[in-house]
This record gives sequence, C-alpha cells and structure tokens, in this order.
Amino acid sequence: MGNSSIIFYIFIIFTGAAVLATLALYARQSLLVVYILLGVLAGPSVLGLVNDDVVIKQIAHIGVIFLLFLIGIHLPPQKLLLMLRKTSVIAGVSSLLFLLMGAGCGLLFGFTLIESLIIGVAMMFSSTIIGLKLLPTTVLHHQHTGEIIISILLLQDIIAIVILMLMPAQWQEQLPWLEVLHLALSLLGLITFAWLFERFVLIKLIRRFNRIHEYIFLVAIGWCLGMAELAVALGLSAEVGAFIAGVALATSPIALFIGDNLRPLRDFFLVIFFFALGAGFNIAMLGDVLLPSLVVAGLALLFKPLVFKWLLVRYQEKSDVVLEVGVRLGQISEFSLFIAVMAQTQGLIGAQASYVIQLGTMLTFIFSSYYIVMNYPSPIAVSDELRRD
Repeated sequence: MGNSSIIFYIFIIFTGAAVLATLALYARQSLLVVYILLGVLAGPSVLGLVNDDVVIKQIAHIGVIFLLFLIGIHLPPQKLLLMLRKTSVIAGVSSLLFLLMGAGCGLLFGFTLIESLIIGVAMMFSSTIIGLKLLPTTVLHHQHTGEIIISILLLQDIIAIVILMLMPAQWQEQLPWLEVLHLALSLLGLITFAWLFERFVLIKLIRRFNRIHEYIFLVAIGWCLGMAELAVALGLSAEVGAFIAGVALATSPIALFIGDNLRPLRDFFLVIFFFALGAGFNIAMLGDVLLPSLVVAGLALLFKPLVFKWLLVRYQEKSDVVLEVGVRLGQISEFSLFIAVMAQTQGLIGAQASYVIQLGTMLTFIFSSYYIVMNYPSPIAVSDELRRD
C-alpha cells in the first residue's frame, strides 16, 4: 500500500521518471513511453505505490490546460480563421473515415452497435498532446507543416469537446438542440468577454508593468486558469477556456515571452498527465482486450498517415510535407480516453469496450511517439541531428 501524500506522489513520478528516462535514452526510446510505463508500474494494478489516481488525474489536467493556452498564444485570430477554413474539409472527411473504420472493427469483434460506434468515435481524433509535444516550436511551429498539424488538431478537438458535452447524461432531459444552443451562446459569451477584458484591462496592465517579469508570469497563469474556470462555469470545458485565453493574448507583443516562460511549467504537468494514463490502466483486463486493442491500434497507426496524406495531396500540398503531417497525426487521442471513461460511466458501453479504446489509445501513443522521435525533428529526439527545440 503506497503513501497517499501528494509529496510522495510527486517523488514517485519524477524520481522514477528520471531513472527510467536515463535507461530509455541509452536504449534510444521515447520519453513519453517512459512516463506511461512508469504509471502502469507504480499504479494500483501493479506495485500500488500510487493508489489515488483521481488526485493524479486532476493535477495532470492542468498540463492539458496549459498546453491549449500556449497553442492559442501562437495563433492570432486572423491566422487561426485562415487555417481553420483551409483544413475544415480535411478534418471532416478524415473524421468520418476513421469513424467508419473503428465502428467496423468493433462490429467485427462482436461489440454492440452503440459500442462499435463509440469505438469509431474514439478513432476519429489524433493526440493534441503528442502532436504538439513532439513538434519543434522553433522550426516547424511557425512554418507550414506545423500550421497544418495545429489547425487539424484544433478542429478535431472542437468536435471531441462537442461530443463530450452532448453525450446523453449531459443533456439533463433537455433536447439535444437546446444543449447545442446553450453551448453556442456560452462559447460566444466567453469569446466576447475574453476580447473585451484583454483589450481594455489585461493589455493595459501588461504594458504598465512589462518590465517586472514575475508579474507578467503571474498574470499569464491567472488569466489562463481564470478563463478555464469561467468556461467550466458556463458549461464548457476548461481546455476551451484556456485556448480562448491564449488566442486573446496572441496579438500582444508580450505573447512570445509568455509562451517561452510557461513552457517548463506545461512540461511539468504533462509528465504527470502521461503518468496518469498508465496509472489508470487495469492490467487484469489485458487478456480480454489485447487482440481487439492491437487491431484498433494497428489500423490507426497504418491508415491515419495514409488518409491524411491522400487528403492533403488533393489540396496541392508538397509530398515532403503530407507524409510527415500524417505520421505526426497517426495516433488516437487523449480525448478518446475521456470518451471511453464517460461512456462506460453512463452505461453506454461495457468495461471491455472501454478498455479496448484505452489500451488501443495507449499503444498508439507508444508506437507513434517512438516512430516520430526516431525519424522526425522533435524536442526529445534521441539523435542530435533530429533534436529541435
């Protein structure tokens, strides 16, 4: 039985990650794999050193919030709208194809129609965290390849958030279209508030005290988390609020400074996020779900890069760009994990279908991140030639 103090949890996560990361780098393995593996080993189903995974997941959620905030900081509204218009068809068509692929796989293994459809929904999305964590900010982020990846991920995230909000238990006996209307009005209100507050309050404070870097750091964190909480109060997700907070600041000359200074804090929480993924997995379910999970993961890893390549070629993208974009988007998403857990909680799917999605997602995390680190530029590449910040 493990100690339940938060200090002990942080000790296990970061000391364990440091030890395993050293071994992984000698073996030329991805560090993201280390964090997930450590979570599995230290979690309740193996050593039991971390037995309160709820606390860990809550802390890890902050990493996702900061990630979306920093994405927004690098995307001024005009640039964001241009990117979304260009890739809306690509994101829409690819999502439909992956939905059909996942649903067919579920039916093949004898799952019910609803369970198969939810497996298909889970396959629609690529991982925002892996896609951006392995994207060099100084090389690709401001170039065409990075812009395509980010715009596709943003559209997928919007679709995923809408699905999460419109799942039956969230309707609270209201008609779905009423929930959609509430979502749209809440989103519009949040955007309006962010624009007004940034223009008439936030930017003036930043200009007044921009020489005091500690103050800028505190204001940025407060703005990010404040908008996240406001979004939750309006019935949206914290991630949406953080992203809007970032976009609102993107036109400020201080945006790049904020982005650079918050990156270490983001990485701290993202280590915990991947640890939480591993810690939340029940090893006892492995025998029942291994084969369908391998098939789901294999289909995603094989066909996602090919589908994105096929769609991007039709938009006259260069051949050296389309394959890299496809590979970087060639995994299932952390949103798929949320969908699997929520659907099981609501009784829409059984435990076996939920764990197929969870294990399949983690397998794609492992193999996709490993392949990217070995073959493309990234901040954690094991090769000096590929390492880019």
